[in-house]
Amino acid sequence: MRWITLVLLIPVVVLAQEIHSPLCLGGCPASAPSSNDLIIREIYILSSNDHTKFADWAAYRVTKKTIGHSETRTWKADPLLAEDETLEPKDYKDAHRRLKTDRGHQVPLASFTGTTYWKETNYLSNITPQKSALNQGPWQRLESAVRNLAKQDDVFAVYAMTGPLYEREMPELPKADESHTIPSGYWKIVAIEQEGKIQVTAFVFDQETSRATDYCTGSTTVDEVEARSGLNFFHALTPSDETQLESSTGKLFIRLGCDTSPGSSVPESS
Repeated sequence: MRWITLVLLIPVVVLAQEIHSPLCLGGCPASAPSSNDLIIREIYILSSNDHTKFADWAAYRVTKKTIGHSETRTWKADPLLAEDETLEPKDYKDAHRRLKTDRGHQVPLASFTGTTYWKETNYLSNITPQKSALNQGPWQRLESAVRNLAKQDDVFAVYAMTGPLYEREMPELPKADESHTIPSGYWKIVAIEQEGKIQVTAFVFDQETSRATDYCTGSTTVDEVEARSGLNFFHALTPSDETQLESSTGKLFIRLGCDTSPGSSVPESS
């Protein structure tokens, strides 16, 4: 099965202009550098950046069946990437002590322990150095809210896209021997589809966000995430689909445990 995945990976990276996958609602993120490695797995897709050594975006789908019990974390370099394209476990040595960072999942482990593929969330292509306060605070609570939503009777699946921001220089990992760039913040876009309509909401968090911060205060618009990340979201939707998506935004924000609609909007079709 591993070799089959690799064979499928090559033509997608070389030839495809648009990425179509059941893991992405309204199209997978577009406009990442063409030099990126597109990695397609059973439970997620990510676009790994050779220069930063981290994924520019990751997309996944959470359902009742994908959620299971807690599992261990055994960190490994991604076997689909060359040594100079990704970090290795030893590169994170002393990072927590000196930078107060965790190995932060972009695709959360806890959302996929109900599958046989959960170990693949621990590949370092899916990891970034995320400040402990953010990782264990509002980021974790937002991921938990996504799982709680996926467990609701009227929800078939929750679709998420997530990735880093590079808006200021950050200290590098003290023991890493590869060139890399640590993110200054993170974004997450959450969406569901019900009765032919797509509901969506978005969040942005700075690396220095405090542990006690309410994740709802990180709400923003999809337009804002697009502008700050340089990516293009929901590009596969028709103009009428985007109108339905925009009108449904506040409902999902509330279903994620937040009290007030953030007034989100969707990006222009391109």
